[in-house]
Amino acid sequence: MLLSINPEHPEPRKVRRAVELLEAGEVIAYPTDTAYGLGCDLFNKKAIDKLCTIKRLANPQKLTFICPDLSDIARYAIVDNQQYRLLKRVLPGPYTFILEATREVPKIIQSRKKTVGIRVPQHEVVIAIVRELGHPVITSTAALPGEDPMIDPSEIDDAFWGLALVLDGGVGGMVPTTVVDLSTGDIEVVREGAGPVDALG
Repeated sequence: MLLSINPEHPEPRKVRRAVELLEAGEVIAYPTDTAYGLGCDLFNKKAIDKLCTIKRLANPQKLTFICPDLSDIARYAIVDNQQYRLLKRVLPGPYTFILEATREVPKIIQSRKKTVGIRVPQHEVVIAIVRELGHPVITSTAALPGEDPMIDPSEIDDAFWGLALVLDGGVGGMVPTTVVDLSTGDIEVVREGAGPVDALG
């Protein structure tokens, strides 16, 4: 189901509708500051399984989750002072940071190294949803395996069978986040994307 939403001032009743679906274990699509994302409740295993089926993902450990702000990250990831300064400099923004997970993170999405990918996007819609939900949303780029991200919300609605809702915030971006691994203590760029790499130095 497509539902148009104001990307800069999301209507509270539409945000609430999205959150009700997440709380019911559904998977939804939404705009972010990079590409559209598909997401579900971090703490609902059935919803994570459903997301993996819809996205045709074999491995849920490749999923990232969205926090509303920096202060929330410390609940789910171990961040030292140097890492925090870097995160504070570039977030919210088009980056995914791989960090060591805390015990709050469900094991299903932790890697073997007990790491997780975390995002704080600069986009009012998804931040409003996460704030209203009260905890992070699992997220994955709205793209079929091996293909570029989809930019048209109606195309996303057609392509991913099983989505309960697609929030239409206009045409999306085609470039996913820059992925940065901080879990080893160094800054390792895993994937160059929308976030400038030179901003990490």
